[in-house]
Amino acid sequence: MDRHQPMTIKAAELLEYWLSQRISNEHTEWLKSQWQKILTSNSDRELHITLGLIPRKLGRADLDLSDADLLAADQLVSGWDPSTWSIDTAARIAVLCRLADENDENFQDTIVDLCRNADLAEGIALYSGIALYPHSDKLDKLIGEGLRSNMRAVFEAIAHHNPYPATHFDENRWNHMVLKALFIDSTLAPIQGLDKRANEELATILCDYAHERWAATRPVTIELWRCVGPFAKDTMIDDLQRVAESKTSIEHRAGVLALSQCPDQRAQDLLASYPQTASHIANGTLTWDAISKELLQQSGATS
Repeated sequence: MDRHQPMTIKAAELLEYWLSQRISNEHTEWLKSQWQKILTSNSDRELHITLGLIPRKLGRADLDLSDADLLAADQLVSGWDPSTWSIDTAARIAVLCRLADENDENFQDTIVDLCRNADLAEGIALYSGIALYPHSDKLDKLIGEGLRSNMRAVFEAIAHHNPYPATHFDENRWNHMVLKALFIDSTLAPIQGLDKRANEELATILCDYAHERWAATRPVTIELWRCVGPFAKDTMIDDLQRVAESKTSIEHRAGVLALSQCPDQRAQDLLASYPQTASHIANGTLTWDAISKELLQQSGATS
């Protein structure tokens, strides 16, 4: 476990530096004093009190990090992306990182207890920091519980903007996470490693899911085809053709983009049927990132 300790303390220090630029000196000193109370306490009582008071003391404003801040995070822990974090989330995770560094042996039991008894906001914060905590079987089991949660925000704290799933999940757990995201109407784009971890089994699962939706005359999210294109064959190419022939512009573009990623000759022959859309792919204006941004804009316009 020693190899994790320098990372956790550096993460805590970076979070505390960001916080010091965004909260008053009085609140910075309060956070330091609470940490000292946690250190000298013989129970977890002060830890629970501190985590509970942080939002009231420090507020829930966005952390609002700069590009330089995000680069520093990624350099410390590859893939660490706190761009969506709030001040209270950062403070809670800073406390937990210090706790992991100070008391590594008991940390796993403590984090399990905290997550199982947390309210929604606390749970989101605690799960958001999992890439910074020392890895263990207990933590892995806890993450499984979070993924099974009926609360979408808790699921997304694990699945979105988080390097942990891509670096720690086996193929089966990864595939189930992606499928659950679709079941709960969560977006796929914020899942780190989505393209790198795509696999043939997942493509098959997603096509089966799409067929079930079509049979029930229900819509199929176009993000799904991002994970299918590179592995499409036989009837899966039929599925991509169906999407490419859609009268809905964004769905058509997604289908053609998926076809362009498929190495099968039949898919490449079909791609030639859509020269205008294919030209946008060739010049780099039609990408999955561009489609995801458009979907986000559409979602914002209808919410």
